[in-house]
Amino acid sequence: MARTSGPETRDRLIRAAEELFAAQGVHGAQLRDVVSRAGQANPSAVQYHFGSRAGLLDAVMAGRQARTEAVLAPLLAAAADTPHDLVAALVTAEAGELRTDRGRRCLRISAQLSHESGVRARTPHPTLAGTCYWRLIERIAECLGADGLPGPLLLERLDLALTLVGAAMADRARQYLDGTDPLTDEALFLADLVETTTALLRAAQPEQAHLPRKDLP
Repeated sequence: MARTSGPETRDRLIRAAEELFAAQGVHGAQLRDVVSRAGQANPSAVQYHFGSRAGLLDAVMAGRQARTEAVLAPLLAAAADTPHDLVAALVTAEAGELRTDRGRRCLRISAQLSHESGVRARTPHPTLAGTCYWRLIERIAECLGADGLPGPLLLERLDLALTLVGAAMADRARQYLDGTDPLTDEALFLADLVETTTALLRAAQPEQAHLPRKDLP
């Protein structure tokens, strides 16, 4: 068994967590199985290196975020302030994770955490504060606000759009990992995801429904 110290052990734990969190769920995977998969004898190895399950998950997502940010930064700098261009930059950056099994697993993990981004509260999760990803979210929000979309609806729609992108990428990643043949080639999948997500963001604002109020039981 490997010793529970040093950067190599930390990396083994992160990679083991990526495999198990992707396959069994962020909350379903057992830390003892992560430790075993990483070849560690000390059952407290996760606590020793990361403090908790949440700390290990943050470490997994930090590596995934660093890879995506490196691709997203130049795309965001060149993107016009339109929902279509900004969504295209996001989808292109996320698609980089489809290139490797490690990235595919991380796409499956991050899709489980989309509700924790902080979009609805307009307060980024600490790991997203100051990132290109969050700046992209702000720029899309500015576009939607300029179109006259009211605040609460804007935030719900933006959160839904990001969830759609994450879920679609995670499902594509699952197909690659399982060896399943997708219905469309990757270029068409990505192009359609951009168009579908943009259409969601730019959909006409619904008229207020006036429904009769029902008394609560």
